[in-house]
Amino acid sequence: MNLNLPKFDRRFVAMSIVFVILVLIMPRTAKFGYDYKKGTPWPYETLVAQFDFPILKTAEQIEEERENAGTSVVPYYRKSQERTNTVIKGIETLDFGRHASLKQPILSRVRDIYETGVLSDAKIKLDKGSAALSREVIFVQSGKRAQKFPVSEVYKVSDAQNKLLAEVSKAYPSVNVDSLLDKSGVYGLIIPNLEFDRSMTELSHAESADYISPTSGYVNADQKIVSKGEIVTAEIAQILDSYKEEYNKMYGYDGPRILIWLGNILIALALVVILYLSIYYTNRDIFKENNRFYYLLAIFLLTALAGFFTGKISTHAVYAVPFAVTALYLQAFFRRRVVLPVYIVSLLPLLIFAGSGVELFVMFLAAGVVTLYTFNYFNRGWLQFINALIIFLVLVTVYFGFRLIDPGSSEVWRTILNLFFGSMLTVAFYPLIFLFEKTFNLVSNTRLQELADTNNKVLQELSSKAPGTFQHSLQVMNMADAAVRAIGGNVLLVRAGALYHDLGKMANPLCFIENESGVPGARRFHDGLTPKQSAQAIIRHVSDGMEIAKEHGLPDVITDFILTHHGTASTGYFYNKYLNEGGDPNDVADFFYPGKKPVSKEQVILMLCDSLEAASRTLKEFTPEAFDAFVERIVAGKMNDGQFDQAEISICELEKVKSVLKSYLGQLYHERIEYPNRVKG
Repeated sequence: MNLNLPKFDRRFVAMSIVFVILVLIMPRTAKFGYDYKKGTPWPYETLVAQFDFPILKTAEQIEEERENAGTSVVPYYRKSQERTNTVIKGIETLDFGRHASLKQPILSRVRDIYETGVLSDAKIKLDKGSAALSREVIFVQSGKRAQKFPVSEVYKVSDAQNKLLAEVSKAYPSVNVDSLLDKSGVYGLIIPNLEFDRSMTELSHAESADYISPTSGYVNADQKIVSKGEIVTAEIAQILDSYKEEYNKMYGYDGPRILIWLGNILIALALVVILYLSIYYTNRDIFKENNRFYYLLAIFLLTALAGFFTGKISTHAVYAVPFAVTALYLQAFFRRRVVLPVYIVSLLPLLIFAGSGVELFVMFLAAGVVTLYTFNYFNRGWLQFINALIIFLVLVTVYFGFRLIDPGSSEVWRTILNLFFGSMLTVAFYPLIFLFEKTFNLVSNTRLQELADTNNKVLQELSSKAPGTFQHSLQVMNMADAAVRAIGGNVLLVRAGALYHDLGKMANPLCFIENESGVPGARRFHDGLTPKQSAQAIIRHVSDGMEIAKEHGLPDVITDFILTHHGTASTGYFYNKYLNEGGDPNDVADFFYPGKKPVSKEQVILMLCDSLEAASRTLKEFTPEAFDAFVERIVAGKMNDGQFDQAEISICELEKVKSVLKSYLGQLYHERIEYPNRVKG
């Protein structure tokens, strides 16, 4: 089976894989669709609860209750049925004389009072050093069930006596009830039926100090939560938070499931299309390089997965993810015009997966943008920790900006700690660039900087064996640097390519004129050689350069400059000499370089700068007109020779390059003042 898909198809397959993964990790439950802030009007229609839900206490409320529970003791009482029966039986045996008819009404009211419960008038004393007893509530155990009651709902002995007197007097106003109850002995029989249990009081207090109910009430279905235009107070915000929590956690989508999937498909498709277009409008050349395109897809997908999985762990875990390092991963291999749009698109999934999506998106967008700037100054060794600290300060600043607008978060310090941890992780995660470099066969800007360091082993060897070639390479590098900057090309790449383009000359340095000066027997290498032999010796520096580059593990983007800096041009001097000496015009293949024509803008510029630097040594005049004609002649020669047939540089860009090179040559070969000799007196 043939799996050799066209490039476009392979890219399409890769994007389809990203699309499918996004669809699979998309949330498939209905999301709470309201945004609100305390102190602002409710902008939507009146909100009515669709289901019953508990009102969740805030962290501050729970902490306050825990402190209160630890400073007051709720007394625990057991209701004694035996004592109740003793009181009832005692009253039944009493003699009420001529008011015997009042015995049953009195017994009925006594039963009601004892059903509620009667406490002793005496104060209960706890051990020295114990917390004070609560004066508000008590626990009452009746049978096997214990309940908390307000103290006001039970009676003390004196309260029970007064209650009995008041109710009987009201029913029988003609009778002196107070005297009757006193003389008959009813008052004396009223005793407590709620017995204080010291051990259970201490046990229940210990449990109450550890356990605090997370809820403070209940909202029933169809109950109004907030009206349109109503100010969202702290109380309403607490109810809305509770409703949102229950909605996102437990509320099941009651519509067709296919609609949820369809919605996720459309959102995932939108994200992939936005990513594709952000690349298309910033640098469509990336589509021609599969490894770079796949790398962008991988970074986008990794960022989305990080937001998804950490959001599943906890709402706070997302703050510890070093999303800002994604900007550095992109900057390492791409120019900034590509980096910023792709970074923004990579953060978009946070708006979908994270609970505080807008907040996180703005925070990490600000941190990433600042990082792209500061990393230029703090990118080596311990300086990376300074960069991480700057990231942290940006994140915290934006975070506090959101807290000033909406102080709803109750765990500020925990969030700040997570932000600090995530910022420091940028230092730990940055070396993954080198893994990506190997995996996707890319060359990072850091690697290019290392390659362009003239103190490295390869360039030092070139300087030692072929000093003239090394100086030529330095001049070409500076010239190409100026030209590439004018059209917004990759400066680091062209600088590194310029330093290594003639690497093969150190295999036979005396074959090249720039290395012959000052050497005994100079200008004798080509003596006795035929034009063909001389041409082949010169052309060999391309294949020699490829071999040396392979030995030292130079990346393909550098060896491409070795192959393309002469393209398929001829060795002009010996080619013309061969023909002038009567050589066969049909037998000239040995005079042409077997390289490749330049494709990228950087390769085109290097070819021009290499030719200009070498040929400029033959200039006789150093006027603006001479430089203008010189550059135009070299460029026209390359174009007429077909060397730019595959080049991606535009006519407009080529004109800018020519203008810069003319100016550069004018500054390099400016006229100098002739110093007069001193006249001897």
